[in-house]
Amino acid sequence: MSDDGVPVMWMRGGTSKGGYFLSGDLPTDVAERDSFLLRVMGSPDLRQIDGMGGADPLTSKVAVISKSSRPGIDVDYLFLQVFVDQALVSDQQNCGNMLAGVGPFAIERGLILSAEGETRVTIFMENTGQVAVATVSTPGGIVSYVGDAKIDGVPGTAAPVPLEFRDSAGSSCGALLPSGNSVDVVDGIPVTLIDNGMPCVVLKANDVGATGYETREELDSAEDLRARIEAIRLQVGERMNLGDVSGKSVPKMMLVAPPRLGGVVTVRSFIPHRAHAAVGVLGAVSVATACLIEGSPAAEVSVVPKGSRKVMSVEHPSGESTCVIELDHNGTVVSSGTLRTARKLMDGRVFV
Repeated sequence: MSDDGVPVMWMRGGTSKGGYFLSGDLPTDVAERDSFLLRVMGSPDLRQIDGMGGADPLTSKVAVISKSSRPGIDVDYLFLQVFVDQALVSDQQNCGNMLAGVGPFAIERGLILSAEGETRVTIFMENTGQVAVATVSTPGGIVSYVGDAKIDGVPGTAAPVPLEFRDSAGSSCGALLPSGNSVDVVDGIPVTLIDNGMPCVVLKANDVGATGYETREELDSAEDLRARIEAIRLQVGERMNLGDVSGKSVPKMMLVAPPRLGGVVTVRSFIPHRAHAAVGVLGAVSVATACLIEGSPAAEVSVVPKGSRKVMSVEHPSGESTCVIELDHNGTVVSSGTLRTARKLMDGRVFV
C-alpha cells in the first residue's frame, strides 16, 4: 500500500460506525486486503489502540463500494466485519446499519448523479446477493446529513435514510426457514431458524434462564447464558445451510420476550458472542418476521398488529427499531424496510 495512505470516509451508519472505501483503493488479493483492514482497525487487540476501531464490534466495520455493472443497480456494496480480539475479517453477513451510509458515500464519491431533493440509490449487497434501495436527502443535489429523524441508540437527529429490502428471504441460508420447520428443538429449547436478510436463531429468553430485559452489560457478564446459547448456535449451522459456524459471525442469537413499551416484541441480540447495544437492522427484520410465524417462540410472546402492512416496533436495550413488513394475500412476506440515519464523520486518508 502507498506510504501516502489510502482514501477512506469514516461514517456512522445507523447504530454502527466504520470505514467506507472505494473497491479500487483496496488490495485485490483477499488475504492482503484483510491484513490491511486488520491494521487499519488495530486488531487483534481488545482496545484496538493502534488503529481506528472503537473496541467494539459495532465500531469495527468496513463497507467496500464500487460502481455497479449490473442492470438496474447503481452500486455494489461488500460488508466486512473486522473482529476486535481476533485476526479475522468476515464477509459472512450483511450489515443493514452500515448500509445506511452507502448511498451518501456513493453520491459524495461521484459514483452516481444526485437528484434535486432526494436521490434513490439501488444497492447490490454482495455478501448475500440482495438488493436494497436507499433514499438519500440531496437538497440542491448535495448530500445533507441534517434532519429531524431520530433512531434509538444514536443521540440527536439527522436526515432520514429509508431502506427498502427486495427479495430478502433466504439471503444467506437459501430459504426463509432453512430447516423447513417453523420450530426446531435444540438442547430441549424451541427455536426458529430464520433468514429474512440476516440468519438468526430466535428463542424465548426465559427458556435459557434470562428475562429478555437485561442490560448489555448484564448479558455480557452472564457466562453460563452465553455458553448455553453458543452451544445451540454451533449445532444449527448445518441446518441453516451455513456449515461450521464456529468461526463465523452468523447466525445471530435473538432472545425474545413480551414487549414492555408498546412495541411488538422485545429482543436481546448476540452478534454472536457479545450482546448488541441495540439490534441490527436486518436482525430486527428477521425477528419481526419470526413474530408472524404461527407457533414460533417469537409469536408466543409478541403482540402483532392486524393488516397486510405491518408496522412493527422491535424493542431493544437502547430503545426500539421500527420495521415495515408487507404481506401478500397468502401471508407471505413480499417486502420489508426500515428507517435509518447516517452521518459523515471524517474524509481523508488512513495509514498502516
